[in-house]
Amino acid sequence: MINTQSKISEQELAALLQTGSESAFSYLYDNYSGALYGVIFRIVNDADRSNDVLQDTFVKIWKNRESYESSKGTVFTWMLNIARNSAIDSNRSKHVKYKIQIDERVVDNVSKVDEEAKTDSIGLKETVAKLKPEYRHVLEYIYIQGYTQQEFSDEFSIPLGTVKTRTRSALQELRNLLRN
Repeated sequence: MINTQSKISEQELAALLQTGSESAFSYLYDNYSGALYGVIFRIVNDADRSNDVLQDTFVKIWKNRESYESSKGTVFTWMLNIARNSAIDSNRSKHVKYKIQIDERVVDNVSKVDEEAKTDSIGLKETVAKLKPEYRHVLEYIYIQGYTQQEFSDEFSIPLGTVKTRTRSALQELRNLLRN
């Protein structure tokens, strides 16, 4: 039985987990669930869904425990990738997209007013308006709507390298405008 307050080495933890040790699994949950929840919440941005994704993450960790390979990274990194992928999958699910579409219609007017008030209060809206249209476009989709660079590339049939360059250039230009 592993004491959840004690420290065990990475190798011991990996070996115990792969053998199906429930105490190792409890140790993982007690020591890493908070960090994984934080990552999941940043992606999902909903407490209830984040809890569901966290539970799903630990189920996947348990079911796939034998697939962990220490040569590819630490146990935490392996778990972090599972959590991140689960959160992204949750955001892409049909149920979530449908719910988001309904929510957007219901609160669209309020959101626009709130968003404008927030960006106007720091002058960001005016600053972003000074950017080239292709820079505004890439920032809106990647940073506001949450697209990945690959998704943006696929959606608008723009080469991925071009998307990365525009994103970097847009951020540099925005940084320069905000300094002045």
